[in-house]
Amino acid sequence: MLYNKLGDSDLNVSRICLGSMTWGEQNTEAEAFEQLDYALEQGVNFIDTAELYAVPPRPETYGKTESHIGNWLQKRQNRDKVIIATKVAGAGEISEHIRGGSRLDRSHIHQAIDGSLKRLQTDYVDVYQLHWPHRNTNFFGQLGYTQQADEEMVAIEESLTALSELVQAGKVRYIGVSNESAWGVMTFLKLAEQLNLPRIVSIQNPYNLLNRSYEVGLAEVSHRENVGLLAYSPLAFGVLSGKYLHGAYPKNARITLFPRFDRYIKNESGVKATQAYIDLAKQHDLDPAQMALAYVNTRPFLHSNIIGATTMDQLKANIASIDLTLSDEVLEGIEAIHQQYSNPCP
Repeated sequence: MLYNKLGDSDLNVSRICLGSMTWGEQNTEAEAFEQLDYALEQGVNFIDTAELYAVPPRPETYGKTESHIGNWLQKRQNRDKVIIATKVAGAGEISEHIRGGSRLDRSHIHQAIDGSLKRLQTDYVDVYQLHWPHRNTNFFGQLGYTQQADEEMVAIEESLTALSELVQAGKVRYIGVSNESAWGVMTFLKLAEQLNLPRIVSIQNPYNLLNRSYEVGLAEVSHRENVGLLAYSPLAFGVLSGKYLHGAYPKNARITLFPRFDRYIKNESGVKATQAYIDLAKQHDLDPAQMALAYVNTRPFLHSNIIGATTMDQLKANIASIDLTLSDEVLEGIEAIHQQYSNPCP
């Protein structure tokens, strides 16, 4: 396993991070324990979760993923061996069942961390993230920023001040953002400097062969400000494995079970790009999913690649991607496909 510092923190995180959003929905607690045990044995020391999980979010599974992790920590006594990142939910339709409609104001952030700590059965989390912005901006696949005169928003200063209070209280070691824009990240950094508040250490945004939009503005921010990418959806909900090509809907696969995640297979350019990446992998005797993950693993702005799996076979292959070195010929092939189908599925 490879490790690196997460931003300006003293956290030495594994290049592979274990994502958890299926635990409590597609995976049982016993299966979550098995994944956690195996990942730890392979040198993975970084676990990402959220109060919103399991996904898709619904009242019946709210907080279930964190509870599974907390039960594992208590049973295995592994708290000192892992770095845990979790998130407070922003406002929106998908989180209306949380605290009567979650917000990123001071009250909700304090309530949220106390709930997460209780479920995780720990006194602190290593990285606490805002799951998505509480303002009108582009995230979750949105493109084309549109000004809204009557938008509902919580000022970034209020959210950052609340996070600072959690750090001072010892409940949180470091803070981060998720699904953020370049303007948002720079505003967090500016306010931290002006008000002597904690700097964010990470940005958790989508990044994969079908969506490299992070490179447009945020990659430079990562480089110049040392705020690392925690890449989520590196396989585009499993699409880059090729299993959904030619109209296939494998039994128990995520998009088969939850069509709401089908944006990667409904876009014609995305389908063509996926086929091109699959063909490239086969030409070089590579597993398509491992090739896609290995590409993400090598990006200079990446600090950790958040993988997820519903089966142990998937998990083993995904973690093993850290040992795959892509040849110059493969990398050139990837860039050629990217030029032909540039960011087809943001």
